[in-house]
Amino acid sequence: MPGKINHQRRQLMLGAAALSAGVLPAAPSVAAAADPLKVGLIVPMSGPFASTGRQIEAAVKLYRQQNGASVAGRQVEIILKDDGGVAPDVTKRLAQELVSREKVQVLAGFGLTPLAFAAAPVATQAKVPMIVMAAATSVIPQRSPYIVRTGFTLAQVTAPMAQWAARNKIRNVVTLVSDYGPGLDAEKVFVKDFGEGGGKVADSLRAPLRNPDYAPFLARVKDLKPDALFVFVPSGEGAAVLKQFTERGLAAAGIRLICTGDVLDDDLMASIGPAAAGVVSSHHYSAAHPSPENKAYVEAFSKANQGMRPNFHSVGAYDGMHLLYQALRQTKGDSNGDKLLAAMKGMAWTSVRGPVSIDAASRDIVQTVYIRKAEASGGSFYNIEFDQVDKVRDPGA
Repeated sequence: MPGKINHQRRQLMLGAAALSAGVLPAAPSVAAAADPLKVGLIVPMSGPFASTGRQIEAAVKLYRQQNGASVAGRQVEIILKDDGGVAPDVTKRLAQELVSREKVQVLAGFGLTPLAFAAAPVATQAKVPMIVMAAATSVIPQRSPYIVRTGFTLAQVTAPMAQWAARNKIRNVVTLVSDYGPGLDAEKVFVKDFGEGGGKVADSLRAPLRNPDYAPFLARVKDLKPDALFVFVPSGEGAAVLKQFTERGLAAAGIRLICTGDVLDDDLMASIGPAAAGVVSSHHYSAAHPSPENKAYVEAFSKANQGMRPNFHSVGAYDGMHLLYQALRQTKGDSNGDKLLAAMKGMAWTSVRGPVSIDAASRDIVQTVYIRKAEASGGSFYNIEFDQVDKVRDPGA
């Protein structure tokens, strides 16, 4: 009997030592593995860039509806936070609260570059993957080894536009971009590639990101009389640019407008209307992309969101969820940040936008970039693809 009691005491002491050392017995480990995987989704649901947040949230919901709310034995829980889209300190605070209070294992979303920059140190310190679904400055993944991007970069979609313009008898261009990271990337890459193709950039104009007034810039363009104006503004601003471009007589003066696809955001084509007609743009996604996968996606997205048309930010989010689900399957439900990140690197799949992959070294997306022309179709305007460049990597800026 004393031996039995001593044996029991020894077992209790070993158990206590294990707990004090942070080692959990088998049963609780199994239970922990079944805990929900929490994703902190930080996007602008209010403010000037609310359309971006609305599109991202809708795509995340649709992916979960189509693929289930759990994967590899883990329930995927989305915790949505609105950062307003313009204040990096708000985004950083939300990221910190999600990691420390909500115990999220993944951060996602990020509508604009300054906001992604603000959250990057939080992801690094917490060692949680940060899936950038929208923000598009080239250097974003360099701000944290835990960042993976499923959207695009401005340099990536600008280079094909510059090359196309140089090949198609456009010799003299003025550039007009929003004065922040992606805009500066677009300007630099366009000037470089267009110049290498034999073109001349007469002037490079930069409009403020907050409360922009495009009138003085468009007046300058009209005076310079270039063959074309190349424009980048973030999603949500395109309608204002195209409206003023038309009203101020630039189109009537024979100046063409060429741009990245942010300007002709699918979500806003209805509000842009006929002013979009004939505008040539370069981008990685159009709601008119003719693949069977995209036709099914557009139909499902529209049905789930009262007729709303999906845009490129929605696809960045939809693919971001796909990347997460596939990584979880590879880790068999293990949400350790380094293991998830390793599973994400090099992953390839057929997206609704076409074939995509995550470059293992840069953690950035590789994808097709399409040249499109805005045309009337079915009572509305769509960006109709007529040329493409395959397997485009971010060229840097």
